[in-house]
Amino acid sequence: MPSPVGHGLAGLIVHVLASRDQQELTDRWRLGVTLGAALIPDVDLLFRFVDGRNHHDNETHSLGFALLAAAAAALVFPLLGWVRPVALAGAVGAAWSSHVLLDYLNVDTNPPIGILAFWPVSQEYFKVPWPIFLDIGRTLEWATVRHNALAAAWEAVVLSPLLAAAWRFRSRRMG
Repeated sequence: MPSPVGHGLAGLIVHVLASRDQQELTDRWRLGVTLGAALIPDVDLLFRFVDGRNHHDNETHSLGFALLAAAAAALVFPLLGWVRPVALAGAVGAAWSSHVLLDYLNVDTNPPIGILAFWPVSQEYFKVPWPIFLDIGRTLEWATVRHNALAAAWEAVVLSPLLAAAWRFRSRRMG
């Protein structure tokens, strides 16, 4: 799985592309919701504290769950009175899907290998044969911390040009 750095950058890319104007681009709530949607699938890591089992890369790491998140957002955001709630719900679904895509594109060393990408339609795990991103270790040993820092730096190298391109594209459309 990529680090929060990579998932956060992907969420930021979605936010930039989903923003219609400068007001939406600088709206902290919209930014927070989109970034949150890109990061929240990893909440399943906390489920281990409930029953001791590894739940990572299961249902929350699926396009089906991304659709559920977008649908829930489409129901809740109008009640909050937010401007363009359906568009923001679409951004939630896209940001959640970015998490699924990045996890699909990484080295996976923690069973089950792959992600349950098409849940609930399929219970099959999917993994790219040529990963782009490094895995993230789950210990605080010095070697793991160094590896994780390198992995996060690589994510920034890969995703920052995409963020710059999204920003440039959005700037041209706004101005």
